[in-house]
Amino acid sequence: MIKKRKILNNIALFFCILTAIWGLFWLFFILIDVIRHGLTALTPSLILNDPAPPGIPGGGLKHAIIGHFFITLTATLIGVPLGILGGTFLAEYGRNLKVSRIISFLSDIMVSVPAIIVGAFVYALFVRPVGHFNALSGGLALAIIMIPVIVKTTENMLSLIPWTLREAAFALGAPYYKVIFQIVYRGAGVGIFTGVILAIARVTGEAAPLLFTSFNNAFTSYNLFQPMASLTVTIFQYAMGPYEDWHRQAWGASFLITLFILFLAVLGRYLIKRRFRS
Repeated sequence: MIKKRKILNNIALFFCILTAIWGLFWLFFILIDVIRHGLTALTPSLILNDPAPPGIPGGGLKHAIIGHFFITLTATLIGVPLGILGGTFLAEYGRNLKVSRIISFLSDIMVSVPAIIVGAFVYALFVRPVGHFNALSGGLALAIIMIPVIVKTTENMLSLIPWTLREAAFALGAPYYKVIFQIVYRGAGVGIFTGVILAIARVTGEAAPLLFTSFNNAFTSYNLFQPMASLTVTIFQYAMGPYEDWHRQAWGASFLITLFILFLAVLGRYLIKRRFRS
């Protein structure tokens, strides 16, 4: 019996390793392809210049870079506080409430909802009544995608903090909100921050919800109540376009997004380690 279990265990382990290698191969294949094409397209003019008229070589992605930054920042400002507060409610205040189980169940469902469905939902509620696309609804759509990820991460991380730490603080007379802010959040800070980073990284690469909300703009815009360009929608537009120069710029935009996500992850981990080490 033991020998049979060892054989089954080795077979399962073999397929797990094989699957991991298969996934890593395609991950590195995509990364190398993006870096190879993106580096050749990355020039100062790509970042600093406005786009050229269709069919004319040159120009840059300044309008899309600025627009993508504003839309992502809007989503972060909306989604991160709501996600952390929601996870805190589930883990701290609503552990024994029925409504908490319903919220947790809905969060599990929302994590796997396709982004284009979220985009269509926001379009019906916030774009169609206004009568035109706008960047604020794009940020809202991305925030809706972020919130379930942050809620589940925060809930899980807070649940890992031993209850005895809270009891020790209660014994010293600390109110519950101070226990959460000064003890529980400090213990779960790395995990919560990692969840925030993952959520931002996910929405940074989304294009489908932005097609229904912020859409696109051929000019640089700072107005959140008007259509605004983004890197992901511009990549989609340029990749489908007939011009070779558009294809080159699409590779450059893909490389910029990849670089931003990598930079964000490395910087976040460094700051958290430095904060808790000191």
